[in-house]
Amino acid sequence: MDMKMVGEILRRSGAFFIRRTIGSDKLYWAVLSEYVKTIVRTGYAPIEFYVEGLRSRTLKSLTPKLGMMHMVLEPFFKGEVYDIRLVPISISYDRVLEESLLAHELLGVPKPRETTMGLLKARRVLEEDYGSMHVYFGMPLSVRQLTKGRVDRCEYNLLPRDLPHRPSVETQECVSWLAQQVIRVQEQNSILSPWSLMACLVLQGHQNTDPAGEEQEKGLSWELLTQKTLWLKGLAISFGARLDWPDQLPEIQVMASSMALHRSVIRCRRGRVTLLEEEEGPVGAGPFTTEEGVVRRARAVLMVAAYRNQALHVFIRPAMLALAVHTTQGSRREDIYSSFRFLLDLFSNDFIFITGRSSQDFEEACSLLRKCGAVQTSQQEVTSPEEGQSTTSFLRALLQPFIDAYQVVFSHLCVEEVEVFTERQMVPAVRSLATKLLLSGKLKSYEALSSCLCVCL
Repeated sequence: MDMKMVGEILRRSGAFFIRRTIGSDKLYWAVLSEYVKTIVRTGYAPIEFYVEGLRSRTLKSLTPKLGMMHMVLEPFFKGEVYDIRLVPISISYDRVLEESLLAHELLGVPKPRETTMGLLKARRVLEEDYGSMHVYFGMPLSVRQLTKGRVDRCEYNLLPRDLPHRPSVETQECVSWLAQQVIRVQEQNSILSPWSLMACLVLQGHQNTDPAGEEQEKGLSWELLTQKTLWLKGLAISFGARLDWPDQLPEIQVMASSMALHRSVIRCRRGRVTLLEEEEGPVGAGPFTTEEGVVRRARAVLMVAAYRNQALHVFIRPAMLALAVHTTQGSRREDIYSSFRFLLDLFSNDFIFITGRSSQDFEEACSLLRKCGAVQTSQQEVTSPEEGQSTTSFLRALLQPFIDAYQVVFSHLCVEEVEVFTERQMVPAVRSLATKLLLSGKLKSYEALSSCLCVCL
């Protein structure tokens, strides 16, 4: 907004800026809301905005922010327009420009200030290969059809339209449901790269370096990684994923090309694929401490985890069912469904689940795992046969970093003496505890250092 020339160019292109904190400024909220609603009522131009309200540092979908959705939908609720069409737009990247910056931000490094000079200096990124960007425009969603029977618009006729009106609980739930629908369609239409699948396996096969500094064999062999990636490709396709996998090229060449594209964070040495950590600090700096070594390793893990996160929406429901089957005593379908619903609630801030669809999500997960032979289901039972253990084990491992991070947060809360504290106070404390656990070997997941996982509970 303060960038010279750039801000003016964006304004003249039709963009408008929104302050980050506007809840307490009633005048600003009223002016902004009326501006947005006027555009909707007159049909002057389509409005493009992020349903999530901000960029995702982890490259997975975020819980939707509903302020802009309320502004856009209010003219329909008031009967000022006949219908509103929501067009979900899915944007997928093979490689993200700011992958290193995002990882540092998740580790607590402040975001650098954006300036016009910084933009000009960033021209050197054009010398790098960042692969492809995929943009998919979904089918327009009719708000009139989707909200039929869900919200009573007559309440808006009981008050003058010019007076501000606080939406009812029913309306707020409807707007939240619509936002979840949009994000779910965006996920279903997103394009996965081969690297997203490889990242899932690289992270699971990555063995941590001993805190004392002794190296041990780690990573995956290239041969095993290629075999598992081809297996995971088939599993993802059977789960309904959209893959950008060139069929005209040999499969080994496709995977080698993906490795080359992400050479800043991954390497293959002596036939083993490992994460590439920062080996040098600033010029003149001495050897880094064990704590600094943890941060460097976490940076590499978070960079790869971001690309794994692009694929999680494909596996999340089957993964939760696999975990529910594994942790539930017995095989009664009712008990496993109860565990599945608990996991839905537990992960509701990390993943997008449409409200009121827990039963459909459970049936979808059963169907997908049954199709690949990972579970067997009946009206009374859900069981996991021996031949499906490799699939369910992989799916459970996808959720393990999130569970580990939650456990670190709970451990901190159990020993925290202060009953009320802010997010800014909690995140560094949780990160400090996670660092100690990593150095002691009691914790294996470096993703527990991520600020996003610290606050998702």
